[in-house]
Amino acid sequence: MSQFWEQHLADIREQLLLMSALTERNLSLAMRALIERDDKLCGTVEAEDEQIDQLEVHIDEMVVTYIATHGPIARDCRLMLTASKISNNLERIADQATKIARRARELNTEPLLKPLIDIPLMADIAQEMLRDSITAFVDADTDLAVEIIGRDKSVDDINKQLARELTSYMIESPKTTTRALNLMTISAAIERVADHATNIAEEVFYLNRGRDIRHGHSPTTDPDTAKP
Repeated sequence: MSQFWEQHLADIREQLLLMSALTERNLSLAMRALIERDDKLCGTVEAEDEQIDQLEVHIDEMVVTYIATHGPIARDCRLMLTASKISNNLERIADQATKIARRARELNTEPLLKPLIDIPLMADIAQEMLRDSITAFVDADTDLAVEIIGRDKSVDDINKQLARELTSYMIESPKTTTRALNLMTISAAIERVADHATNIAEEVFYLNRGRDIRHGHSPTTDPDTAKP
């Protein structure tokens, strides 16, 4: 491979890392906006979402250019496909951060419904999943990727428990409905962040092992010998 195309691949990786850093920052700012009840931070999250959107478009353009002009081998094709899918998942995480910020702004107009314990815990897990999924990509660490996938259930469980709790609030006191629904939306957004981090981890496994483990396919089972 020529030095030019080597640099092109390196540039794609660099743009992905930049996008992941901005996405993680926006998610952190959205959670701070919620916890600190800071409308200014809500506005920052919304404003910076556009930059992340543009990075997704730019990465896709770089991928198309590489495929169309280079004729990549199988390994490089997997990298291009993975890069495009990772950028898409990062963009969707950023969208969830924007959703959190907007709901936080609405919550800031009313008294706090309940202590914010479960939601920050969920966010901590989801953010760590995101951070580790990018580390797995950079380090080609499929063991870490598999471990990340296993963490998704804990976020799902907290989300379901919180939904039950907030439903009880609404039944017992209808005047809490708006606040409870906003908290439910934020909880669901964090659950989606964890899902997207899981998607990235699955793409890392595919990139390095050449096997698709989405939709419940086990990373430890040989597809050629698995029983139907």
